[in-house]
Amino acid sequence: MVFVTTSSYFAVRPANIVKDVLDEVAEKINANENKAIISKLVVHGGLLLIGLALLRGIFMFLMRQTIIVMSRHIEYDQKNEIYNHYQQLHTQFYKTHFTGDLMNRISEDVSRVRMYTGPSIMYLTSVLSLIVLCIWQMLQVSGILTLCVIAPLPFLALSIYFVNKIIFRKSGKIQAQLSDLTTTAQESYSGIRVIKSFMQEKTMLRFFENNSELYRKSAINLSLTEAIYFPAISFFIGLSIISTIMVGGYFVIQGTISVGNIAQFIFYINILAFPVSSIGAVASMMQRAGASQKRIDEFLHTKGEIVSPPDAISRKIVGAVEFNNVTFTYPHTGITALKYFSLNVNPGDKIAIIGKTGSGKSTIAQLLLRMYDVQSGKILIDTADIRRYNLQELRTQISYAPQDAFLFSDSVYNNIKFGRDDATEAEVIEASFMADLDKDVTVFPKKYETIIGERGVMLSGGQKQRMALARAILKKSKLLILDDCLSAVDTQTEKTILGNLRNYRSEQTVFVITHRILTSWTFDKIIVLDDGVIAEQGTHDELVNMNGRYAKLYRHQTETA
Repeated sequence: MVFVTTSSYFAVRPANIVKDVLDEVAEKINANENKAIISKLVVHGGLLLIGLALLRGIFMFLMRQTIIVMSRHIEYDQKNEIYNHYQQLHTQFYKTHFTGDLMNRISEDVSRVRMYTGPSIMYLTSVLSLIVLCIWQMLQVSGILTLCVIAPLPFLALSIYFVNKIIFRKSGKIQAQLSDLTTTAQESYSGIRVIKSFMQEKTMLRFFENNSELYRKSAINLSLTEAIYFPAISFFIGLSIISTIMVGGYFVIQGTISVGNIAQFIFYINILAFPVSSIGAVASMMQRAGASQKRIDEFLHTKGEIVSPPDAISRKIVGAVEFNNVTFTYPHTGITALKYFSLNVNPGDKIAIIGKTGSGKSTIAQLLLRMYDVQSGKILIDTADIRRYNLQELRTQISYAPQDAFLFSDSVYNNIKFGRDDATEAEVIEASFMADLDKDVTVFPKKYETIIGERGVMLSGGQKQRMALARAILKKSKLLILDDCLSAVDTQTEKTILGNLRNYRSEQTVFVITHRILTSWTFDKIIVLDDGVIAEQGTHDELVNMNGRYAKLYRHQTETA
């Protein structure tokens, strides 16, 4: 504020010098003074103007350094806050919101808010200080002439007010359309192999063009609305200049003011011309920032449903798990995945959960990781309700290998090490060996430093799954969940991996979720799920002797083999 006010003062001050120099020159000319004296007077005034311009430039530099740099710090903090908040939100949130929309709010919307906290505030403060100083200086000369200068400004303010209301509404619509456009592009890039394999390039291009056309029309419509600003400003500024010259000329003839006063007032109008003309841009930025901040707040005010309780317990997990009459329905689909599901697992037990697609197998993994909370019943880990655990510590002590492995565009080494920052190189290689991945990595160009591309695009499906499995093994948790994570590997590789895991950390509780029977591993208990209900349970021999679903699946799998 100090820099803005000081800069504005040095911007207004030259008007008085111009007035004084003009009046003195006119007086000297009328008195037939020596031209050298007049020249000296003009040079002296010119040097003063240059000095004031330099001082104004210095304080303007300081003003921009403070407020624009400050806005960058705000942008930095806001992006971090949004990113951190995104990570606290529950899984359900990401099933109902598009990635492109999330990306747009953390980039485009935050940038527009920064334009408000930086340039908008700077220009607005500068305009207010210049208007106050100019009006105060003008009132010292003539109230009527001051009125001629400022009379058109209320009409300008009214036009800006009505245009701003339209801009605010249209900005929100444009940002939503931009989110849709970003989402379309992001999905196209991620699924480019599918698009190419089905020869859908033209179809996707048409779809993108349609969304882009809607955005183009809205953006042009907004630009047409914003185009009202500058013609309106030029018109009202022109009215001020004309009225000042006409009324000021009359007062000069009457002898109430001097010719220098007219020049002084025109100087003030020119000083106000840029700030007043920037009101349109400032108002537009403020309206856009308001629309963007509203979009940001929608997510920032969304509270994560899966959080740690105030009295959360923190302790080492031993590995005992109990599902007590659990029923769970997915909120976004209304599908009941588990119905009155009960299961007791002792520390170190190896449990297989088998069932057809949609039977509720993966839901068990999601509930154990507490990605969702059950609607009825309880899940106990070491006799304590899972909802009482500190969420971060709970997930830190559970290893999870999903069927759909997500890998980062990084090296093999960093992808395996992702779950454990303190892991040594020897441990990473050991985990890779346990997942039967080491033999593949050794033939890569840079071994473990090979960059695997976005989402592991350079790897096969089986390599992706084994890398995700190695990542889970490396955590060395008491609870290991393998969610159909070997579906993309061949039978021999599957046997090798299960053989490696069979004697590895025998005290580890393991849940193996699969759609086929794994005969190379002896399970303490096998659960057969059907439509969210336990259809059969027991050991392999017990289930074969029951001659039910499991036995039928086993015979079919054996005959096929």
